[in-house]
Amino acid sequence: MRKNVLRTSVLTVVALLAMSGAALAIVLRTGPIEVVGEGGFSPTTLPKQHTAPIILHGEGRIGTTDGSLPPILKTLTVWFDKHGAVVTKGLPYCTKGKLAATTTAVARKVCAGSIVGEGSGTALIAFPEQKPFKASSPITIFNAAPHDGNPTVLAHAYLSVPAPTTYIVPVEIQKVHNGPFGFRTEAQIPKIAGGSGIPLEGRLTIGKKWTYKGKKLSYANASCPSGKLQAKVETEFTDTTRLSGVILKHCTGVN
Repeated sequence: MRKNVLRTSVLTVVALLAMSGAALAIVLRTGPIEVVGEGGFSPTTLPKQHTAPIILHGEGRIGTTDGSLPPILKTLTVWFDKHGAVVTKGLPYCTKGKLAATTTAVARKVCAGSIVGEGSGTALIAFPEQKPFKASSPITIFNAAPHDGNPTVLAHAYLSVPAPTTYIVPVEIQKVHNGPFGFRTEAQIPKIAGGSGIPLEGRLTIGKKWTYKGKKLSYANASCPSGKLQAKVETEFTDTTRLSGVILKHCTGVN
């Protein structure tokens, strides 16, 4: 089964953009390559001393300024602000086995309790000597068993073209101590459609809430002790092009 990290790569960019605050737009460029995104989180007024539930939402796009086909994304690394927190206590796990060979509707049914995010993604399929065409799919993010003690999700997508295929990609949310950053994700992008698939755009909302043993919990949480949250993204494409940037977004901290 081919793994479609295309969706995960776009989603990770979106997650980064969303982590940075409301009404945010970012543009990263080198030569004709351009990465654009908008995103936010709500509420933007958060406690200073402890985390509170938030809803993440955002969208991202990869393209070029001259109309040429962009290179294929190879590696995407994202660092998130240390004042965020991911909670999974009492949240059911989904597994690759349950999601194997499933459509979006079936996947969301068999692991309904594990869904922490939903969105969509689009790729450009550019086979040699054929006119490129777009292929889109809903995206579902499922909570999965932790890896090395770190929260992990499974990104699921189902495309009917160029052939009906289910894609399942694990993404680990690593805990780190790196200056202002406390979390890190890295996606190694495999060949899509035999190397002819190009990530174009995606959007995502994350914000599951549930009750466990009488206590209300939230998957995504954050605090605002300094009036800002920040994140960093680094992208590497198959032509060795690299893009990186740091995003700062103001928030309002309350006691």
